[in-house]
Amino acid sequence: MPERARAMRTAAPALVAAGLLLTACGTTPEPDDRAAGAAPRKTTAPAPAAEAAATLGGSGSACALPVSFALAEGWEPKAVKDPENPEFAALTRQGPAVVRCEVDAKPTGNIGYLRVWTAPKGPARAALEGFVRAEKGSSAVAFRETRAGALPATEVTYSVRDKEERAFAVATPGGTVIVHLGGLDTDEHRAMLPAYELAKSTTRAG
Repeated sequence: MPERARAMRTAAPALVAAGLLLTACGTTPEPDDRAAGAAPRKTTAPAPAAEAAATLGGSGSACALPVSFALAEGWEPKAVKDPENPEFAALTRQGPAVVRCEVDAKPTGNIGYLRVWTAPKGPARAALEGFVRAEKGSSAVAFRETRAGALPATEVTYSVRDKEERAFAVATPGGTVIVHLGGLDTDEHRAMLPAYELAKSTTRAG
C-alpha cells in the first residue's frame, strides 16, 4: 500500500475521535426553532392599556384628595376611616405619610390595590424616600424624576421581600401625595401596571 494512503487510514480514527470530542464540548449548532415540529419560544406580551372609567379625588368621588386621577374600569375606591387615630398608626402610617384611600383591584380579577397617601408639604422625593425607608424589608430601590400628568413627580421601583412594588409622589399646595401600587406578588403587580400608569398619566392638582 502507498505510504500516503497508509497515513490517511491511520489518521482517520483520530479525526473521528476529535470530532466527537468537539461535539461533546458544545460545538454542535443550537437547534433552530423554525425546524419542523419545534415549538416557538414564548414571549410575555405587555398588558393592554387601561381605559378610564371614573375619576378619583374630585368633587363627589369616594375619596377627598389634594389630587385627582382616572381609575381603570372595575377598580373600587374606598376612603380610609379615621386614618389619624394613633391607635391605628401601625396600619395607617408609613414614614411621613398617612393613608387616605384604598382602591381595590379584586373586582378585575387581580389581588392588589392602589393606595393613596398624603404627607406634609415639602419635596416629593423626600416624602417618597421616607415612605420607602419605613417599609420593612424594602430593598433594590431605584428613584427617578418623571411627570404625573402635567405635574413634576418622583417615582420609585423597589422590592419588599422579593416582591416588586412601585409608587409615585407629587407635591401640591395641600401636601405631598403618594400613589402606591401593591399586589400579592410580582406577577400580580405587573398585571396591574396599566391601572397604575393610567392614574399617573392623568394626575392633576385639585
